[in-house]
Amino acid sequence: MADTTAERRQRLRSIIGGSTGNLVEWYDWYVYSAFTLYFAPIFFPKGDSTAQLLNAAAVFAVGFLMRPIGAWLMGVYADRKGRKAGLTLSVALMCAGSLLIAVTPGYATIGWVAPALLVFARLMQGLSVGGEYGASATYLSEMAGKDRRGFFSSFQYVTLISGQLLALTVLLILQAVMPEPELEAWGWRIPFVIGGALAIVVFYLRRGLAETESFKNAQEAKAPKSSGMELFRNHPREALVVIALTAGGTLAFYAYSTYMQKFLVNTSGFSRETATWITAAALFFYMLLQPAAGALSDKIGRKPLMIGFGVLGVAFTYLIFTTLAKTDDPYVAFAIVLGALVIVTGYTSINAVVKAELFPTHIRALGVALPYALANTIFGGTAEYVALWFKTQGMESGFYWYVTAMIGVSLITYLRMRDTRAHSKIIED
Repeated sequence: MADTTAERRQRLRSIIGGSTGNLVEWYDWYVYSAFTLYFAPIFFPKGDSTAQLLNAAAVFAVGFLMRPIGAWLMGVYADRKGRKAGLTLSVALMCAGSLLIAVTPGYATIGWVAPALLVFARLMQGLSVGGEYGASATYLSEMAGKDRRGFFSSFQYVTLISGQLLALTVLLILQAVMPEPELEAWGWRIPFVIGGALAIVVFYLRRGLAETESFKNAQEAKAPKSSGMELFRNHPREALVVIALTAGGTLAFYAYSTYMQKFLVNTSGFSRETATWITAAALFFYMLLQPAAGALSDKIGRKPLMIGFGVLGVAFTYLIFTTLAKTDDPYVAFAIVLGALVIVTGYTSINAVVKAELFPTHIRALGVALPYALANTIFGGTAEYVALWFKTQGMESGFYWYVTAMIGVSLITYLRMRDTRAHSKIIED
């Protein structure tokens, strides 16, 4: 019994350690989105606010272009060298990107070099996040144990959302203590310095993590080496399933979360401070839902939750955006945003474990990371840009239909696939 207790404690420490690192990674990633309203004029030539946001959103999307490359390189690395090694490398890259953004002068000082360095920093961060998702999803799923895999793997999105909330909290604090001209001039650099410093701490924390039994067993069994060719030659169906189930889910998540702050300002007409409070409050309650939904999937399966997201997303996305566009009551706006996030919980709470359960150990980190990153780049990374493009063309409602259609594509996938809880390829326990 003592051995079992010690094993459980080690498992819990590993999950907490992996999750904490994930939080800092995603804080660094989302700080860019949270502070776009302030630094966009610094890095881009003068113009109207929508044009500056469009340029900043384009850089946000460019960061996603490195995610498939990061997923490929570090997915193979995590499959061959270990989940711990992949997690440590990813946070080092994220740290470098954050510190570069923090110290880069603006367009008025160094001209085109400023946006060029911003793009380079986001490429580094995209490389990091591309590897982080697969390594952390695989690590948490393998460490969790069969009966609580949905619950513990849900903490990937708990920490992802916590990182986003932390970024918004830093924004709210700076909005409260700094005059707006100072925040626009240099205060926006503070959160990037914080992110770089936290990433250094996490680097040393991750070096002390335990490796998963699944990886150790695969190494001892001399399983085939992970590679892109191995993935698409021997597991093409699983890779395509990951792309299809991710497309609508990731687009909905970015539309309801990162883009929502801009939507509340640009379309609904709220102040930047009010929009930040609405978004932060809704994300907080959304974060709390993830473990509950993950635990529910351990009881009833993964498939019912994903189908629930698909059906409700198709039915209500257009109504959510059109109603929100017309409201000027912050409490009504909060309720609508939270409702949208409740719907997408059916995807976010379990998407990591669903993908991990599709692949055998020797290819799992790459299998989770690369197809996800491809779908995330195409649909999630471009969400803000597409939304703002529709707005500049005077066809904002086109974005609402676009999100609805992609959720519908994923719904078809959910209906056709097997429930991974009953057919999991994580077999170490």
